[in-house]
Amino acid sequence: MAGPAKLRRDAGVIGLLYASLGSIIGSGWLFGALHASVQAGPRSVYSWVIGGVAILFLAFVFAELSTMFPNSGALVHMTHVSHGDLVGKIWTWILFLAFVSVPPVEVSAVLTYANNYLPGLIHPHSGLMTSVGTAWAAVLLAGVVALNFLAVRWVIAINSAATWWKLIIPIATIVILMMYSFHPHNLVAHVHSTPVSGVFTAVATAGIVFSFFGFQQAIALAGETRNPSRYVPIALISSVLIGILIYVGLQVSFITALNPRDISGGWAHLQFTGMFGPLAAIAVTVGAVWWAVLLYVDAIISPLGTAFIYVTASPRIIMAAGEMGNAPKHVTLLSRQGVPWIGLIVTYCVGVVFFFPFPSWQKLVSAVSLITVLSYSIGPIILMRLRMALPDAKRPFRLSAANILAPIAFIASNWMIYWTGYSVAQWMFGAVFFYVVAYLFWYFAVRHRPLRDLGLRQAWWTVPYFAGMWLISYLGPRGAMGGSGVLGFFTGMWIIVGFSLLVLWWAVRSGQSPQAAQQCADRIKTLGSSGVDARIESGDVEVAP
Repeated sequence: MAGPAKLRRDAGVIGLLYASLGSIIGSGWLFGALHASVQAGPRSVYSWVIGGVAILFLAFVFAELSTMFPNSGALVHMTHVSHGDLVGKIWTWILFLAFVSVPPVEVSAVLTYANNYLPGLIHPHSGLMTSVGTAWAAVLLAGVVALNFLAVRWVIAINSAATWWKLIIPIATIVILMMYSFHPHNLVAHVHSTPVSGVFTAVATAGIVFSFFGFQQAIALAGETRNPSRYVPIALISSVLIGILIYVGLQVSFITALNPRDISGGWAHLQFTGMFGPLAAIAVTVGAVWWAVLLYVDAIISPLGTAFIYVTASPRIIMAAGEMGNAPKHVTLLSRQGVPWIGLIVTYCVGVVFFFPFPSWQKLVSAVSLITVLSYSIGPIILMRLRMALPDAKRPFRLSAANILAPIAFIASNWMIYWTGYSVAQWMFGAVFFYVVAYLFWYFAVRHRPLRDLGLRQAWWTVPYFAGMWLISYLGPRGAMGGSGVLGFFTGMWIIVGFSLLVLWWAVRSGQSPQAAQQCADRIKTLGSSGVDARIESGDVEVAP
């Protein structure tokens, strides 16, 4: 057996910023401007601001939480501390789905753009991957996973280099599109051809909020930096602000570069040649063919770069699940390079499965957006509960006005779930329900554990929360949102405000006692400040030969 292996603390503030920003600038910038324009027209510029600000509220919340739990996979740990075992297991499942589903989205983006010069990967009418496309998707995902078997310092170095490219290309695209084709009147043309509600639904379904999800990569890698209390908040907040500036610029340049004839039938009927690769197609149309070639190259680098860093973080969520007893102990195995290799294999296997029920970027992005927002929604609850249960705990970064900002972040999370629509919501809540039923069966029928150890008192609030969000989505508008039409769009949003505050009040008061929370926090500290270091050194965690 090899000597002690540890998660490396090789990620500095720039590495963490690149990890988050490199995930933010993924496939969303390649497709988001098109889908947002179709749903919201020129108002889509506001959609990017709304999505970025909503995520920024969550980033503020997690800036405090992540520095309290500077372990890799901290999102799993902090849920156990605040609300115990059952809620921790539920959110571990949600987090697992949220992380492992992103790399398939990015791989599908690569194939969608590639279909313009390698036809046969995507069906020309449905936009779904063909059998050949699905096979190539599995191969590309395998390559991304294989690179992650390198030591963390090489992972950070690769992503840092890719991030420079990923930043330069979108910024240059903004300038080039405006230089070659600039129709400022498009910003006010046919404004009323799309509903005002499209400004909000685009946030959830056009890839906007999906584009900002990468901010939390700094949290997932917190255990691999020497100064998490300083570096993590800087990386979280800076990455979101930079992302907002870039995406707003891209949306404006996309709208103003369009030929006015392309929107003569209204934004909902926007059509132009090569829409599977919208930015490259517009570059060709306006005469910047040379830049279109670079965009096709970037359509490989940017999505795969994001897939790469998500594959880096996903095994650490799986490893944290093993540490907390939510997964088999073997998932904490590390290679000689300090890489959780079993987690990487699990990430690949589950990721490939996602290609079958969701065989396109468009189908994947809404589902991933919803379940990821749900995984973040517990953050404000945890913050407020730990302020009550552990008031004297060390908080290297303490969020000001938390009693105001945390409720706003929770309301914003639930709004984004609502904006996604009922068809996706019923799938996601169904997946959560399936897990809970399966876990309860295993807990009582297989392990014969007593009810008193389940942690039911701390978890009761999840029942009205999930059921209420499902019901509001079901009663929401018809059409693209797929509801029954009982509630108007904005009526549903106002109901969610009151509902969210009620759930937040209940959830905060349902958390673990101060004594139980402190015991759980102490147990997590024994795992070592870098995740599993102490357990490795004490022989509790095996190391792969």
